[in-house]
Amino acid sequence: MSFFPKITFEYEVEEYLTKVFRNNELITALGTQEAENKYQSLLSHLSHPPGFTTVRVNTHLASVKHVKKMLFEEIQKQFKGLCVPVLEHPKLQDILLIPVIGPRRDLKKHASEVIVGAQCGYAVLRGAHVYVPGIVSTSRFVKAGDLVSVYSDIEGKCKRGAKEFDGVKVFLGNGISELSRSEIFSSSGPLKGLGIRMIEPVYLSPSFDNVLPGHLFLQNLPSVVVSHILNPQPGEKILDMCAAPGGKTTHLATLMHDQGEVIAMDKIANKVKKIKQNAELLQLNCIKAFCYDGTRAVSVEKGEDKQEGPPFLPESFDRILLDAPCSGMGQRPNMAYSSTLKEVTSYQPLQRKLFTVAVKLLKPGGVLVYSTCTITLSENEEQVAWALKTFPCLQLHRQEPHIGGEGMKGAGLSLDQLKLLQRFDPSAVTLQGMDINALQDSREDDLISLANKDCIGFFIAKFIKLNSK
Repeated sequence: MSFFPKITFEYEVEEYLTKVFRNNELITALGTQEAENKYQSLLSHLSHPPGFTTVRVNTHLASVKHVKKMLFEEIQKQFKGLCVPVLEHPKLQDILLIPVIGPRRDLKKHASEVIVGAQCGYAVLRGAHVYVPGIVSTSRFVKAGDLVSVYSDIEGKCKRGAKEFDGVKVFLGNGISELSRSEIFSSSGPLKGLGIRMIEPVYLSPSFDNVLPGHLFLQNLPSVVVSHILNPQPGEKILDMCAAPGGKTTHLATLMHDQGEVIAMDKIANKVKKIKQNAELLQLNCIKAFCYDGTRAVSVEKGEDKQEGPPFLPESFDRILLDAPCSGMGQRPNMAYSSTLKEVTSYQPLQRKLFTVAVKLLKPGGVLVYSTCTITLSENEEQVAWALKTFPCLQLHRQEPHIGGEGMKGAGLSLDQLKLLQRFDPSAVTLQGMDINALQDSREDDLISLANKDCIGFFIAKFIKLNSK
């Protein structure tokens, strides 16, 4: 049952998506009503957080068992003794899963209100406290120590510093203000620091602020699957083409036991800095990060083969991960998607430019994994159909582990080809809350099965390069 309203889109984007999820192939396979039900279910799921918090253990520094014990103790402390399990995944043996409790429908709302921006609100729904930069408005007389109810301005219409707001707002839970209104909106110096400490969030997830840094990395479950599918081996040369903030980069280096070379690229300097910081925090030395545009990463000059960074000579890499820039429609929670249709459709040509470079940079016999965190056909299955037609040297390959569903119909791919793809579709399970009693009555296998489905929307394709032609 939905707790929040379905995600909303710009009118043109909504029309576009409706056509995608009512395409002829899909209607023929499922029938009109079933296709429509799946689409509406997806829209409801996208506005709610995933049912589990996923953390990847830095196995380079500690064992999963050791970190699991420390994390369980930390969660008990945060949840004041509430016994929420920490689960190990049988197929992804470097992650831990924490069930999310909620939505909690019986929370009492307070007279004092704090309005936060949409992105801050989404972070709160996944376990974060409220930091000052995320606060848009507070009631007139809020003081440090006050109990406040926190709301998200999902449409971005609240004016900064307003004393009241009557627009569309979504209740996120209750907290204690760490600062007064005048301190929050002080004109002296940059805004930073903790603003509201959440004590009764609608969705109860652990906060990971300074929790086991170096041992844990917050990462969505499908994002962890990607690195396992690429399956880098010690001593290989790996390229992560669009790497920021470095979650997958550091995972690849860990899977290689920090032996070999992982080249990480991103064209935004601050993001490259973040990759380097994460590599340092996790004590991984085989990562080399460069600020560079991936569409220009192939060198045509033979004399450049001795340089360390991009551009690189053709056929330089054993394996390449292209976790492509995308429209991001699979991210959860998201209650109001603000991009225009022009923005949504701008990603396909960029992804094809990057993909073309990736094929050139890959050695014969090498592996290329393409992934996105979106739900459209044009950025996912259509890209696979285009790639197979454009590059005869590529062969679609079976993925291991295969945890998501098969690809979506509508791009002209065969049933066998669709089975080789992985599409993580949150609508594959019924939208349901989790209370502590239901959690304690659940079997671990059932919880793992739920976690595999109730995650963000995501897509993965794996290719092998057969030859250099």
